[in-house]
Amino acid sequence: MLSNDILRSLRYTLKANNNDMVRILALSDMESTSAGFDTWMTKEDEEGFVRCPDIILSGFLNGLIYDKRGKDESAPELALERRVNNNTVLKKLRIAFSLKTDDILAIMTEQKFRVSMPEITAMMRISPANATIVSQPMTSVGISFCVISCVG
Repeated sequence: MLSNDILRSLRYTLKANNNDMVRILALSDMESTSAGFDTWMTKEDEEGFVRCPDIILSGFLNGLIYDKRGKDESAPELALERRVNNNTVLKKLRIAFSLKTDDILAIMTEQKFRVSMPEITAMMRISPANATIVSQPMTSVGISFCVISCVG
């Protein structure tokens, strides 16, 4: 899973243009340009492709949380992860779109993706340092893309 793929999916889901993406990223006190997002939106097999750093995806997801839920000035800033894994993406999407475990299960069932409630709750508990213990790494990728495609 590339950060580019997630950003591209989110852009289409949110019906956002590059300027919207720059604005959301800026909510997490990170900077980019419309041209920067242009290169990250390019597909891997196309000319001009530039891999999006994980920290940019992390910042964008934090900005999306702030955009969708508001920013609590009394709370500490959300952490920027230098390495983003599938569980991190799912957790941040869950927060941004105010999804409960039941919501994720319903989305997955609707998308004909088989996952149990205990699997979902286990993915929410796994810390980035221990992410390698996930027995089915594609599960959280599938969930992330189903959430992205079903919430908009």
